[in-house]
Amino acid sequence: MKKALIVWMSATILLLATGVAAQQPDSKGCKDHPLFPTRMPEYRLADCKVEDYGVYEFSSTKGPKTPVEGKFTFLAYSFTGERANEPSGLAVVRNYENAFQKAGGTILQSDPQRWVNGKIVKDSQEAWFEVEKGNGKIWLRIVEKKAMEQIIVADAAAFGNDIRATGHAAVYGINFDTGKSTIKPESAQAIGEIANLLKADPGLKIYVVGHTDNVGGVDSNIKLSQDRAEAVLQALVRDHGIAPARLRASGCGPFAPVSSNDTEEGRAKNRRVELVKQ
Repeated sequence: MKKALIVWMSATILLLATGVAAQQPDSKGCKDHPLFPTRMPEYRLADCKVEDYGVYEFSSTKGPKTPVEGKFTFLAYSFTGERANEPSGLAVVRNYENAFQKAGGTILQSDPQRWVNGKIVKDSQEAWFEVEKGNGKIWLRIVEKKAMEQIIVADAAAFGNDIRATGHAAVYGINFDTGKSTIKPESAQAIGEIANLLKADPGLKIYVVGHTDNVGGVDSNIKLSQDRAEAVLQALVRDHGIAPARLRASGCGPFAPVSSNDTEEGRAKNRRVELVKQ
């Protein structure tokens, strides 16, 4: 998230409620996020976590959750006052809703008694938030959306070694828009390495196989994985001159996981493209 958005939000967001902050100190290293620089009265920061690149699946009242990737911040507030004075879930939700909307944000989904989420876009920079009220707790999650910096580089030689050893090679670094088969620009390097593999071995023919995690319906995931595999195939033909007869696209959906789908890390490993020797 660029500094301009943070500064703009800090200057624009309204006080969530009147009153002084809780007297108990916050947990060491924890502080309010610049998007919400004030808090409900008589709450302290009991816990916090910041990931330079992470993901959070934003809640929905119906349909699948929405995963958003970027800089992830988690803040846990604990109520320190008399329990009889603790604000209701509705009061917390409405405070965050009103503050966010007056700052120019858009409310996306809510359960008025428990949680609300939304997003804000300023100068092409996007941030999402979700606040949830619990028993004596408020949990705030913020994702400042951004593309991942690719560190592990896909390599044609490694693909070739894997194919010779096992008959297939997993390709990470080909990314798509969420729920779509649109290839993101940062995928160009990985697709280029697949092309290098094929150019170095003119006799090699491959299946381009798409894989998904288990989020969503089985039928929709099979179609999505097929469409994504076809998109990679078309990129190899269109952008790198690979003969279509050497390629065939197939979608495996969620049926061949390489990790548990119970965690986001596992689901990320399962969302992949594989090259399988014909």
